[in-house]
Amino acid sequence: MSNPDGGAARAARGACALLLGSLLLLTGCVAEPAPSTDAPAADAPAASERPSGPVLAAKTALPSNPLTVIAGVDPVGAAIAVSAALYSRAQLVVIAPVGDLAAQLLASSAAVALGAPLLLAPATAAPAGTAALEDELSRLGASSVLMVGGDLSGRPAGIDPAGPTVLHVDATAAALGAILPGRRATETEAETETETVASAEALAAVATLTADAPLLLSLTPDTSLAPDTSPGADLAPGTPTATAPSRPIVTLPRVRRTVPQAGVLVLAVNDPAQLAGAATARAAGVEVLPVPADRPNPQASAALVKALGAARPSAVLALGAAFGGEANLAWKVAAATTGTQLPGGGQLLFPGRLLVALYGTPGTSALGVLGEQELPAAITRAKSMAGLYAAHTDRTVVPMMEIIATVAAGAEGADGNYSNELSVDGLRPWVEAAGKAGVYVVLDLQPGRTDFLSQAKRYESLLELPHVGLALDPEWRLGKTQRHLEQIGSVDAAELNSVVTWLADLTSRHALPQKLLVLHQFSLKMIRHRDTLDTSRPELALLLHVDGLGGQPAKQATWRALQAGAPAGIGWGWKNFIDEDHPMLTPAQTMTQVSPSPDLVTYQ
Repeated sequence: MSNPDGGAARAARGACALLLGSLLLLTGCVAEPAPSTDAPAADAPAASERPSGPVLAAKTALPSNPLTVIAGVDPVGAAIAVSAALYSRAQLVVIAPVGDLAAQLLASSAAVALGAPLLLAPATAAPAGTAALEDELSRLGASSVLMVGGDLSGRPAGIDPAGPTVLHVDATAAALGAILPGRRATETEAETETETVASAEALAAVATLTADAPLLLSLTPDTSLAPDTSPGADLAPGTPTATAPSRPIVTLPRVRRTVPQAGVLVLAVNDPAQLAGAATARAAGVEVLPVPADRPNPQASAALVKALGAARPSAVLALGAAFGGEANLAWKVAAATTGTQLPGGGQLLFPGRLLVALYGTPGTSALGVLGEQELPAAITRAKSMAGLYAAHTDRTVVPMMEIIATVAAGAEGADGNYSNELSVDGLRPWVEAAGKAGVYVVLDLQPGRTDFLSQAKRYESLLELPHVGLALDPEWRLGKTQRHLEQIGSVDAAELNSVVTWLADLTSRHALPQKLLVLHQFSLKMIRHRDTLDTSRPELALLLHVDGLGGQPAKQATWRALQAGAPAGIGWGWKNFIDEDHPMLTPAQTMTQVSPSPDLVTYQ
């Protein structure tokens, strides 16, 4: 957003301020504060200067559902939907023409200043939009309409001739500023009352509007584009609506601003098409958070997660066509509303993150480097190892510990499953300390003759923690008569999919951030029917971890072979064996010689 600079501009604003001051004295408009007092605002004109007649009122509403998605591409319908969600009554409504962004910006300022919803007048040839607008005005009980811009020579389309009184005003800051409530403008105050914004910044500017400090937003002029008023026209930056040389000054009735609606928040795709809905939300006192149009999932932004967590709304409106394509949006919003951040920020693991992990189990060095030191030193080592990668990637590098929670055993044990399960109580200090230190944790399962799902459920209480994921190692999944080290284990994708469903449901049920699910593999035979893996659950980030060891040519051949025919959208992990690789790649070599670049690098 920007303000015009220069002596000529300041002189023009000073002249405008003097004009606005005199016009305010003539019109005497005032938006009176809620709740029920009829006393004039402190900065309102004297009682003798105020218009007579009833005070027009409005009443906000709390949406009945925790999430309301307004994803229609028609801006007229979207504006009506937001009004229907947030207002049960509005005797004054602001309207601007569809397709005229300049008029809508100014109308947004008016709507917020007056506490009134902003609707859009459809093109004359759009009967469906016309009927919908008439119905919404009737539902709201509107007795007056402030029409900003458009064809001011007649009654706008969608407003019943026998319906509310229509007050026309030119789509200019001077015309609108003359009738809006607030301080009488002075030469020194004028510079803070008008702001010019580009079309790309329009929604973000509307999201910051407040009734306490009214601000008139004007569109940065672009004479190369004209408003599109064709049927169903979407918003496009254009020149302000053409107006006649002079018009009578309208006088708004007295209005009483509604009580701000608590407990609601609007997520609006950062697109000018959502401008009217955003203005209606701000008029109702509802916070509006712009969301990138190319990535509408609020979990992707640490800033959005923080804002949602601070607001803790009981109801959210998702405004914009892009939300219509977001799978399981209810979970995404609910999880973001907790405010919980994954190590590295946000609630999505990829593509913006590189995980670097130590592998092993506490108390023994025989199974990997993780167990070569006690807990505090393990955390320090994990962070140090991750730090070596910072110079070799533009992604956020996050330290990780992959803890073997169930260890393949040579003997069948009391339960006969050839797997030793570590206790939840024994693992919890490691898991919780890692989380406090910003280290992600994955619990690795080597199930022997039992199934992966049965073992995963043993650690449900740990998996309910937001920074804890799961790893399944088919090498150690035995058949009923098999033994470890006599053959390589394997598993059918159907068994893995049962874990996918259970873990995704757990993540959704507890409104947790996305979880990592690692599938270890170094042979195609280890995962049967791999092409049927369920990759549809957005609650999980599935990753195939290539565990080959030895010389680099062989490791690279395994890496390429396992990628052939792999399910789309899966992440990839690479393992550096400190003692078994010949040679082991350095961090720089790992990021440049392994292609595609891995999402997880593990040290064993």
